Formats: sequence, structure tokens, C-alpha cells
Amino acid sequence: MKTFCRRCLGPLLAPLLLAAPACQRPEEPPVPADLLPKEQMIRVLADLHVLEARVENSRLAQDSARALYLARQKDLLRSYKLSDSTFQRSYRYYGIHGKDLAEIYVAVVDTLTKRAEKLDPTSAGAPTAPQVSPENPNPLAK
Repeated sequence: MKTFCRRCLGPLLAPLLLAAPACQRPEEPPVPADLLPKEQMIRVLADLHVLEARVENSRLAQDSARALYLARQKDLLRSYKLSDSTFQRSYRYYGIHGKDLAEIYVAVVDTLTKRAEKLDPTSAGAPTAPQVSPENPNPLAK
């Protein structure tokens, strides 16, 4: 009798146990009390991406690079007077709201582009490669 109950109830009970937590989820996640404003999130993310690029260009071993990145990330968040958990909660909240995160990342790209132009003003507006057009399919040919 015990094996019969296990065989019959097991396959029926498992989907119910897996579906039960889904029924308890709210439609809209609550806004964290310490949510970072979009402007601050943009600045922090831009700085984190610059930090990531610097660490990647350091040519360290992967584990050393990760340790360096995490240490510098902690310093960066501390300079903004943020805890790691505050940043993570804010990022998760904006991530759930994809439109907000997309707007933030458009601004992050703009911010990084402006920073790059400040570092190398000669590259601002200069084409990086010859432009191909229907009239001139091979711009390098004379």
C-alpha cells in the first residue's frame, strides 16, 4: 500500500508543490525603500563599466581580475555612500521594469560616449571607417 501511495501521489503532488509559490507572488514587486534615483543609477553604472573595462585591460588572471574588480566595486559603491545590497535591490527593481532599465542604459552609453570624447576630442565626429553607399560601394578604390 505504501508503494502504491508513493507512486500515485508523488507525480500528482510534485506539480502542486511547485505551483504553490507562484500563486503567492504579487503582480507588481514593491518599490524598495532605498531605491536609487535613475540619475544616480546612471552615474554608478557608468563608473562600474569603466572599472570593468580597466580590470579587463589589466591582463590579470581571471581569478585575480575578479578579486580586483570586487574590491574596487566595493570601494566605488562606498564612495557613493551605497551598500552593495542597496545597489543590488535597485538594479533588480529596474531590471524587472525593463523599460526603465533600457532608459538607464541609453543614458549610460551617452555618458560613456561623452567621457570618451572628453579624453580624445579629435575623435569626436570623425568617421571611424570610410562610409559605404550605393553610389560608392568600394570607398577605398580610386
